[in-house]
Amino acid sequence: MNDVSVTDARSRLADVINDARVRHTPVFLTRRGHRVAAVIDAEDLELLMERAQDLADIEAAEAARAEITENGTVPWDEVKAEFGLA
Repeated sequence: MNDVSVTDARSRLADVINDARVRHTPVFLTRRGHRVAAVIDAEDLELLMERAQDLADIEAAEAARAEITENGTVPWDEVKAEFGLA
């Protein structure tokens, strides 16, 4: 049950949810043959969101390292002075 029309899903929502939870694969809801939404196990979604955030953090760290390599760093005393903390 990978693809189910919205109309069919509405009439057997419990089965759609159970299928997504038991098989740990999304059930795609379709309208006029096009995928419009998905039902996914809540724990699977949380894991995907955590992994997406981890990936975003890794990409940000890599970008910061590249910027440091290209532009160097600013000494801490200069940063404090710029914000009037020195």
